Amino acid sequence: MGKSLEEVNQSVLTQNKTSVFRKILAFFGPAYLVSVGYMDPGNWATDIAGGSQFGYALLWVLLMSNIMALLLQSFSARLGIVTQRDLAQASRETYSKFVNYILYFLAEIAIAACDLAEVLGMAIGINLLFDIPLVQGVLITVLDTFLLLFLINKGIRKIEAFIIALVMIIGISFIFEMIFAQPEVGKVIYGLIPSMPNEAALYIAIGIIGATVMPHNLYLHSSLVQTRKFDRSAAGIKQALKYNFIDSTIALNLAFFVNAAILILAAATFYKNGMFNVAEIQDAHQFLQPLLGTKWAPILFAVALIAAGQSSTITGTLAGQIIMEGYLNLRIQPWVRRIITRLLAIVPAVIVITIFGEGVTGKLLILSQVILSLQLGFAIIPLIHFVSDKSKMKGFHISIITQIAGWIVALIIVSLNAKLVFDEINGWLETSENPVVLWLTVVPLAAGFLLLLLYIIFKPFISKSKIDIHNHSPHNLKLRFSKMGSYAKKNVAVTVDFSNSDEVALNSAFELGGIEAKYTLIHIVETVGAIVYGENIDDHETLIDEKLLDEYKDMLSEKGYKVETQLGFGKPTKVIPKIINEGSFDILVMGTHGHTGFKDLIFGTTVDNLRHKISIPLLIVKI
Repeated sequence: MGKSLEEVNQSVLTQNKTSVFRKILAFFGPAYLVSVGYMDPGNWATDIAGGSQFGYALLWVLLMSNIMALLLQSFSARLGIVTQRDLAQASRETYSKFVNYILYFLAEIAIAACDLAEVLGMAIGINLLFDIPLVQGVLITVLDTFLLLFLINKGIRKIEAFIIALVMIIGISFIFEMIFAQPEVGKVIYGLIPSMPNEAALYIAIGIIGATVMPHNLYLHSSLVQTRKFDRSAAGIKQALKYNFIDSTIALNLAFFVNAAILILAAATFYKNGMFNVAEIQDAHQFLQPLLGTKWAPILFAVALIAAGQSSTITGTLAGQIIMEGYLNLRIQPWVRRIITRLLAIVPAVIVITIFGEGVTGKLLILSQVILSLQLGFAIIPLIHFVSDKSKMKGFHISIITQIAGWIVALIIVSLNAKLVFDEINGWLETSENPVVLWLTVVPLAAGFLLLLLYIIFKPFISKSKIDIHNHSPHNLKLRFSKMGSYAKKNVAVTVDFSNSDEVALNSAFELGGIEAKYTLIHIVETVGAIVYGENIDDHETLIDEKLLDEYKDMLSEKGYKVETQLGFGKPTKVIPKIINEGSFDILVMGTHGHTGFKDLIFGTTVDNLRHKISIPLLIVKI
């Protein structure tokens, strides 16, 4: 299985730092990318509604949500650090193909729903700041896809720096908003004490919790922690876990400050002035200037909203790449993946806004949160199972007390989100002109998801599954060989990628060289870690590739062939020519899937870039 976010995997060196501070600093970053998901535009609506209706009374709900989020994100980071797999990859290796397809489908919908909220948030911010119509604002958001592509080519540290800068803009904006609003400190502190004014407050509290923990953040964090290269000894892993927990604590507390500031701002302005029904982001922006007496209040509010949408959408798009590669083991060109993710959010937003008008954005935001609520349990529960498993976690599994805490958090979140979903479906049934359609579609679908959730909860207790080094080649190394040809070439190089093309390429090579030639099997590890550290890289993908190459060698040697193997590191178009030109080969044989036109754009191409760089004949075998 490939490395998670391989463009940046293990690309940040944490070893050989001269001081403890520099070592800690090297680990800092992933949690800040995660934290923006906790202050995205989807949270703003629930925070504004909570503050305007109930003042400071629901601040404790934000604090509780933050503690829950910290626990779950620490689980996610632990999974990535210890197993070198993200949550999607771990799920793929644990559940059946059918279940994984459903989990992938749900995760993809959740990513699109989350991206929808972020696109709308940015579009609203652009509309409020520059008076650009919402539809045009939504279309403008497609440009940040190319911004992400630019940043990721510059390295993960550049992305982290950009996100941290946006988080600082949000934080500074709300510091000034607090100065303008002058909240009552005593009531703020009192709001941290658990209380529930009425049943309507409970509904808002459910919305706040439901909007706080985002499923895509769990996939994202388990991948981002793998961008750090550190000592893989027990002590090194323990140190990485500690530093990442510190990183998460600081970053998520910043997210708590932002969410609390939004709720406090709503309480100190709208609730204080008897405006209890302000729930729309646009309404909040409109009333800030007359209530606070400064033009800067609405400007800073809009700037913070744009920064929140921009930062959240970058991390959401990265999460989309993680779940596709993790669940499906499908790698496509990064920019194609990001365009797909963005279009899944933009197209529905443009259609709905065009048909129903700009006033529907609030309902769209709520809908996105309901969709996220549906998917949340399918990310949390497998995560708790994985980090509790001794065999998977190699001795770094969580303690019994932490497991109990994790299950309590899961029970609270899943129960509250289930209630939110139940209430929504019940509302649809009561207001629908044709409820029979809903009974035949939505209700069975919800029941099916409930059964799947129960399966995921209880399966690991019934049958424990182990994570081994899996062979993901389609033919499982059982190659069929054609009749041997006569001796023609004495030193043949063959590129292998553990796919269907290997069988055809090797048979073509044997027809050229026969039983007496010497064959060198070449495979290239393409991760960013391999590009940076070369043959010094020591990661999971390298171990798998070495194992598979050795299996190829043993299998072919048993059949009488003289076989050597060579593992290269970096981009195939650069490394393969270097290996070929430095060796004494007569011919290079490559299998190709024959991508042309559109497929080249999606999957990329190696052959065309390589054939002009080598000094020997190249035999291209199309499968």
